[in-house]
Amino acid sequence: MAKHPKVLSGQVAAITGAARGIGKATAEAFVRQGMKVAIGDLDLAEAQKTADQLGPGVIAVELNVTDKASIERFLDETEKQLGPIDVLVNNAGIMQLGRFWEEDDATARRMVDINLHGVIFGTKLALQRMIPRNRGHIVNIASQAGLYGAPGGATYSATKHGVVGLTEAVRGELRLAGYDIQMSYVCPVVVNTELGQGTAQTAGVKKVEPQDVAAAIVEALQYGTVDVHVPKSVKRIQKVTQLLPRRGAETIAKAIKADRVLFEADPNARKSYELRAAQSEPGLEPAEEHKQLTA
Repeated sequence: MAKHPKVLSGQVAAITGAARGIGKATAEAFVRQGMKVAIGDLDLAEAQKTADQLGPGVIAVELNVTDKASIERFLDETEKQLGPIDVLVNNAGIMQLGRFWEEDDATARRMVDINLHGVIFGTKLALQRMIPRNRGHIVNIASQAGLYGAPGGATYSATKHGVVGLTEAVRGELRLAGYDIQMSYVCPVVVNTELGQGTAQTAGVKKVEPQDVAAAIVEALQYGTVDVHVPKSVKRIQKVTQLLPRRGAETIAKAIKADRVLFEADPNARKSYELRAAQSEPGLEPAEEHKQLTA
């Protein structure tokens, strides 16, 4: 018997890093489902602009995901204005690229703090609210780089591997403890956002739009999907390559240039994003520009 999609209308969702990109597209998709949405972002002005565009039932809250207290204030304000949180989307993240051996420590720490610690903090704090009610769904945004490891984005890949492992482990703990709380992780290919600017193209797998990722998140909430791939076709590719010996998998990656997507990123095309990302953790000084923009 086909599984009926869950009705999302009336649910309350909190989304981190939702002023732009995937987060904004997800907020838009949630509103179309009749959900109430809290947009959390370091850039409060841009978050408020997005909230205003989406209309009633959408609020903007300043958020720094590297600060656990800031995340708690975000969730508190969400529940104060909209009601108990049904869905948390841990979306906030940055991707700074370059050769690993040339990467400065500030860049590495920034990605770990935002991409991984932010997800850990958000997941813990959301579960503290969801467990007593025994309901809720947490969606963590990972990446195909978190499944394979992408040359040119070693630390980024490490953080996204962490997101996948965290989600699987926490989901297992919830099941063993008898809680009916859902966990999902989303692994898109490169998305056509500012974060994905200047990356190289693979053969046969094009960039996806943030709306594609948002639609996949909605579907995950409706059907309880755990591992979400965008586009869905890459899941089949993953299953095939997992069955191959390493040399065979690497040959396929080389043939479709999947190993060069981040490695051959254009630093000039990415310059504005990289510099903005370098300012995305308050209190952590960016390194010198030439170190941030290694080719």
